[in-house]
Amino acid sequence: MAAVAENAIGSDDQFIHHRASSTAAAAPASEFQRDVRQLVDLLSKLNPSAKEFFPSSYSPDRLSHSQSPPNNLSGVIKDFSDDGNSNYRRKKNDYSQGKRRLNGRTLRAQREDSIRRTVYVSDIDQHVTEERLAALFTTCGQVVDCRVCGDPHSVLRFAFIEFADEQGARAALNLAGTMLGYYPVRVLPSKTAILPVNPTFLPRSEDEREMCARTVYCTNIDKKVSQTDVKNFFESICGFSPEAFGG
Repeated sequence: MAAVAENAIGSDDQFIHHRASSTAAAAPASEFQRDVRQLVDLLSKLNPSAKEFFPSSYSPDRLSHSQSPPNNLSGVIKDFSDDGNSNYRRKKNDYSQGKRRLNGRTLRAQREDSIRRTVYVSDIDQHVTEERLAALFTTCGQVVDCRVCGDPHSVLRFAFIEFADEQGARAALNLAGTMLGYYPVRVLPSKTAILPVNPTFLPRSEDEREMCARTVYCTNIDKKVSQTDVKNFFESICGFSPEAFGG
């Protein structure tokens, strides 16, 4: 009889313990359900037609009067899904790459057009200036740029001359063998374009041009030498120098 009573008491303890465990487990579940109900209640108060719910990929055509905005949040959430974002980023990247390719093709076409309008002139007398060379070729067409290159101390130099159109460049080929100074010049189609010069570096008036003609560039100057020392040095050998700049 005592054993039966102990078993009954033990069963009651297990029942009470099981009920307490079930109550403790039910508490978090009820809190979770309460949070879900609060979230649902909050979302139900939002307006899915507001512009904040539409991603930037939406165009005005999609929001025309003929198309009504989504009437529930599921459609909006679908638009903001990872797949939608990845598609949008991919489209944006494709557009950027296409734009770069377009810019590259445009620059290449411009460079090729400049090459077709340019001639290469060699065997130029060292005493021939760019102005004199350009004046010779103005009979063929409008000269856009004339650039003499090579060592200024060499007997012969070369140059590139760019015309406003291809007709001028083709006509310039007929001047091959023309005596300019002491040598006949050679004229060939150019294989490269003239590198453009930053216009801010060019003289903008006759006074600036005259000042550039009176200016020399000196390098390999010891850092211990002052600006005054450089000025005094050139004044003692070459004459009066109004300005000297260090860099």
